[in-house]
Amino acid sequence: QVQLVESGGGLVQAGGSLRLSCAASGRTFSGYTMGWFRLAPGKEREFVSAIRWSGGRTYYADSVKGRFTISRDNAKNTVYLQMNRLKTEETAVYYCAAGVYSGSYVYPRGYDYWGHGTQVTVSS
Repeated sequence: QVQLVESGGGLVQAGGSLRLSCAASGRTFSGYTMGWFRLAPGKEREFVSAIRWSGGRTYYADSVKGRFTISRDNAKNTVYLQMNRLKTEETAVYYCAAGVYSGSYVYPRGYDYWGHGTQVTVSS
């Protein structure tokens, strides 16, 4: 069965960094887009970043471009999100997702599988 497991969340001070990991298993993801979304209390799920498993094309929300980097490790079947210069307003649960719909990477409906999320708390 397909499983996505996030890790790496935690408490960090504003301006600090975290690296999130998404371990994917259960199938070959070569034809998939891997995405990161975040959900803050009282807000809708927000697109953060995405990467094509094959080819490695990357996409970023304007709010994180220049600070966040998405990458993948084929040998470990893992996707990473390096987050630098974090802001307090970026406190949220961060979710990893996988989808085959290449044109829908900014929307949750474009993804077929989801992890359970990892909490990121940015303190002031």
